[in-house]
Amino acid sequence: MSIYLSEQQGDKVDLVIQVDAQLHKEVSEFQTIEVFQTEAFGKVLVIDGALMLTERDEFIYHEMMVHVPMAVHPHVRRALVIGGGDGGALRELLRYPEIESIDLVEIDERVVRVSQEFFPRLAGSFSSDRVQLHIADGLKYIRKWEDHYDLILVDSTDPIGPGVSLFTREFYGNCYKALTAQGILVNQHESPFYDEQARMVWEIRQQTRAVFPVNYLYQAYIPSYPSGHWLFGFMSKGFHPLKDQQVAAWEARGLHTRYYNSRIHQGAFALPSYVQDLVQQTGEEFEPVLGI
Repeated sequence: MSIYLSEQQGDKVDLVIQVDAQLHKEVSEFQTIEVFQTEAFGKVLVIDGALMLTERDEFIYHEMMVHVPMAVHPHVRRALVIGGGDGGALRELLRYPEIESIDLVEIDERVVRVSQEFFPRLAGSFSSDRVQLHIADGLKYIRKWEDHYDLILVDSTDPIGPGVSLFTREFYGNCYKALTAQGILVNQHESPFYDEQARMVWEIRQQTRAVFPVNYLYQAYIPSYPSGHWLFGFMSKGFHPLKDQQVAAWEARGLHTRYYNSRIHQGAFALPSYVQDLVQQTGEEFEPVLGI
């Protein structure tokens, strides 16, 4: 008898994956954490019924979250990851030797420990002496910093449950304050395709555009995420994601990536018309970023 993992990704739309075995299940202080073994996607991490990552395609999400801002900002010394308890963003950040310190703030320590046990290729990054793990609420943590971080990555769950405070104007305002003069913030920005996630995109856009003077969306194709079409937000006090892209400098590093490259970086900001229309519904004019 076959067992299936089913995640509702849209109204009357489910992603269904055949499961070989359930490797882990627990109810932490904050949420239900599960790990499944599958043939199609390898090991899969599920939190409160929502698919967080799969071994098969996690590299797309983490490369696009990290390498886009790192190819723009030439002097990242201090970085902050809020969420990201699986360690994937850390893994990519640690490929940059000039980063002196990385703080990771995760509200649920059990996400980190489960990831260390079942996803060592990601969570092995926590052992680096450049990484400091803080088990804390991201909103409370960010309030105490000013002019400190060159890069902030908001690698959060959806804006429900323990992650909801990471999508408020107060949170983004505190992130702005915590960034240095040329600092960059990147967040996961949900999918624009299904109505429920599109509303989240619209709401996040409303909260951030009043805070950050440089504010763009970019995209990636992530097969296991709702619709496969996923957005990220690029926000900055100064750097522009394309005008300030350091193509030659980044390529000279010789980093091997499986999804990200300099042309993907540029093309990721060329949004489909339906996403442009969604952005305009927030009351802002859509500003194309290619051809500049």
